[in-house]
Amino acid sequence: MKHDVKKYLFDIKISIESISEYIGEEKDFKSYLKNKLLRRAVEREIEIIGEAMKQVLSIEPQIGIESARKIVDTRNWVIHSYDTVDDVIIWGIVSKHLPKLEIEIKDILENE
Repeated sequence: MKHDVKKYLFDIKISIESISEYIGEEKDFKSYLKNKLLRRAVEREIEIIGEAMKQVLSIEPQIGIESARKIVDTRNWVIHSYDTVDDVIIWGIVSKHLPKLEIEIKDILENE
């Protein structure tokens, strides 16, 4: 694996960890909704994840990440359609999809 790909995967890993840190152990959706700063921080990390994935795909299109293209599409949606970002969808990404992505990233980084 090329060094650049590892760097981008590491960036994704750090952003996922940051989101987990921001949200906390309780993962309370009501608290998330009430905290604009938290919502914006999570959205920014999702942007970073999507941009890093975009770079990974440009270097190694066959990377073993199931939803790689959807991750890039989500980044584009958050950035370009900021006025239609749905907190419920973002919460679903954070609670359901990021844990799986984190496992995929760790597996790739550990097996290289």
